Amino acid sequence: MDNSNNQNSDNSPVCENIRLDQISPPRFQPRTYFDEQAMAELTASVQQYGILQPILVRPLGDEQYELVAGERRYKAAKAVGLTQVPVVVRKMSDIEAMQYALLENLQRENLNPVEETEGILQLLELNLKTDRSSIISLLNRMANQERNLTDNVIRKEDREAISSVFQSLGKLSPESFRTNRLPLLNLPGDILEAIRRGQIEYTKAKALSKVKEAELRTEILNQAITQSWSLRQIREYIKSRHLPAKPQEVQARMEAIPKKMKKLKIWEDPEKWNKVEILLKELEILLVE
Repeated sequence: MDNSNNQNSDNSPVCENIRLDQISPPRFQPRTYFDEQAMAELTASVQQYGILQPILVRPLGDEQYELVAGERRYKAAKAVGLTQVPVVVRKMSDIEAMQYALLENLQRENLNPVEETEGILQLLELNLKTDRSSIISLLNRMANQERNLTDNVIRKEDREAISSVFQSLGKLSPESFRTNRLPLLNLPGDILEAIRRGQIEYTKAKALSKVKEAELRTEILNQAITQSWSLRQIREYIKSRHLPAKPQEVQARMEAIPKKMKKLKIWEDPEKWNKVEILLKELEILLVE
């Protein structure tokens, strides 16, 4: 196929048909879970009417293309045995392809919070050309610098790159992403999977994650899903399954905390120290109440 024919004279992309075997799955797909019922309905529609909305691809060379947007349509076309599909071909860099896929899903509100968090991290990794742990460390250092908790120098280009990504998304600030979304990735695996599948909301997941006993947590999670429990019902049930600790036990644990913090020099780890700050603020609010 001649790529020069993929645009009109006014530079707008045009639709054309290409073979399905010329298209490779996307390397940068924010979505990791596809609802089985929704996929079955789409497949039935494609079986009857074909692909109604073109798939967006980018050229790889040698008449090969990579899927950028429209993976559900692509999967449905393969499932019903189509040999050709309508596409729009657009030249894109890795960053542009990832950003387009993420923005499309965000605008359609198709992503669950876990997919959204991981997608934004991938976008930051591409823009800053570094790995996930470095991105998280950089976000924590930026936050600590804003609070005058550290004098670490942060490169201007790194700060600008992060700011640019979140401005393009128009949904979260770097700080709200750091404090409200990154903790998601530390949730237990069973809870993360439930969020991915759309079985439970993030607020309920946070409440369930406080149950440290894996067996009890799984029990409550299953009941919360099958019985559509509210957040209040989840909290009340968790409370009913846990007897309060004796006052002397709580006192001993609280007295041991400063000693452990001093021994481990926790203030030397910006990420852990930031978490300590957050917990202290919650404790102060609780004491005032």
